[in-house]
Amino acid sequence: MKLVAITGSIGCGKTTIAKIVGKLGYTVFDVDGWVRRLYFKKDFIKVIQEHFPAVAENGQVNKRALRNIVFSDNRQLKVLEGLIHPFLRETLKDVIRKNACRNDIFFIDVALLFEMGWDKYCDFILVADVDYEIQKQRVMNRDKVTAEDFDKINNVQLSNSYKINLADVVVNTDKPKNLLKVEMINIIQGLESADD
Repeated sequence: MKLVAITGSIGCGKTTIAKIVGKLGYTVFDVDGWVRRLYFKKDFIKVIQEHFPAVAENGQVNKRALRNIVFSDNRQLKVLEGLIHPFLRETLKDVIRKNACRNDIFFIDVALLFEMGWDKYCDFILVADVDYEIQKQRVMNRDKVTAEDFDKINNVQLSNSYKINLADVVVNTDKPKNLLKVEMINIIQGLESADD
């Protein structure tokens, strides 16, 4: 099995790339999607309630309130990451173990690849990139956040230029999806032929 990471800063198009890869028939582990589902698990809600009591109400986590706390205080963000990452690490190890005997490429769609130190487990790293203003507009439109909120979120992540320096390949996502698909097919064919 070849483990390929698809990463990039918020709004750079990594999930779009991951969806294209999935439609091409490859398995993609969606870390962000997994984390979104984690917020509905009772044991995790209980952990959040213990550390962030103001954001847990009626057995649910108010993610907007939590986001306001953690993106305003880096220490609180580290606390939240310390709660999420152990759950996530075990899940990813399990997913990799279950797929280890596969003879193909296994993709992970993960925004915080370098922040979590997972890059050392990957055989190939693809970074999605786009012009900063396009990135900002995408996030503001998609997540219904202000420019100030975008900056708070973006500033707690490693810069995309940092990620690009560590990438095996960079894919600019400011193009029609059909061209993005062709580019991904070419990249995947290159990865597959590298095994021959």
